[in-house]
Amino acid sequence: MFIAIVQIPMPKRPRDAAVEAAARSAPTYTALGAKGLLKKYYLNGEAGGGGVYLWASEAAARAWYTPEWEKRMEAAFGAIPTVTYYDNHVVVDNEAGQVRIDSA
Repeated sequence: MFIAIVQIPMPKRPRDAAVEAAARSAPTYTALGAKGLLKKYYLNGEAGGGGVYLWASEAAARAWYTPEWEKRMEAAFGAIPTVTYYDNHVVVDNEAGQVRIDSA
């Protein structure tokens, strides 16, 4: 698994506005399932907005975060997002009662 954290410098939204915006954009990320997106967690806080994205591979993640994507985000939010990439080799899943280690 591969993780990308996107941070957008913007004011924290009220809960209802954050949920409404996420619901509007969710179909885009649902469709990315076919391109390797496993999960997206929407972020909304004092440090800004953005998301935590779990991808099937680094290549899938990097294929999404293109210069064109950056321009769309800047147009939508008035700021250039920061994307930080991480390898993920071990997951502690307390809901499932598991510790998973990748096979690579």
